[in-house]
Amino acid sequence: MYKNKKRIFVGQSGETQYNKDGLLQGQAIDAPLSEAGLQQAEAAGRYLAHVKFTNVFVSNMLRAKQTTETIMKHNSSCSALEMVCDPLLIEKSFGIAEGRRLQDVKDMAEAAGQTFPGFTPPGGETQEQVKMRFKEFLEKMLQQIGAEHFSERGQDDSSLPAPSQTTPTEGKADDGVKDIPVHALVVTHGAYMCVVVRYFVEELHCHLPLGSDQAHVFSLSPNTGLCRFIITVRKQDDEFILSGIRCVFIHRGDHVKRRS
Repeated sequence: MYKNKKRIFVGQSGETQYNKDGLLQGQAIDAPLSEAGLQQAEAAGRYLAHVKFTNVFVSNMLRAKQTTETIMKHNSSCSALEMVCDPLLIEKSFGIAEGRRLQDVKDMAEAAGQTFPGFTPPGGETQEQVKMRFKEFLEKMLQQIGAEHFSERGQDDSSLPAPSQTTPTEGKADDGVKDIPVHALVVTHGAYMCVVVRYFVEELHCHLPLGSDQAHVFSLSPNTGLCRFIITVRKQDDEFILSGIRCVFIHRGDHVKRRS
């Protein structure tokens, strides 16, 4: 049995006009990036320009694809990579609330004794349903990158790299990438990312960066907010299984501040 380490870089799509207007998009509204969203994607692309990616996965919604295409345009390592569009990465469905004011949905959640984005309006997806979608995607991704990149001469220990000394919200684009050759870029959406992060922390016992606080970790990621996770994968028979996970940084958005 051997273990290899991989990086997963998870990002949120840029701003759309619906974001700007304070309206909820979900799945039914497939809006393009706004001018500000395109600029955010450009900023993310410049920030990540020298990070070597080996795989790219993206929600098949327009705003996520536009964000990913812009990031890939700036990155020479992506020139020969396929952008794999996967419906398992699309945003959480908010049912009848899609297209309505975000504040209206928050009021609905409060009236039900819940909080946004965990609240499920009629016709929408529950947190559990979104988590199951992500677990299916994670399994597919592990098998693909394992088959493509796993080396039986790789690390045979179960340890994860030491926690990053940088802050969770600001730092260099290559934080946590040293000596780990496999790096997957995954671009999805804000409410979806909330479910992913909670699953990583509460169920997979993800090690968090030094200085993290729960309010930040479980908050909505900003537009083009970036998270990096280092995972340990072991090969057992013919399957690749996740055996450990550490977060290098979470919801980082300083690349957008630098643009401002």
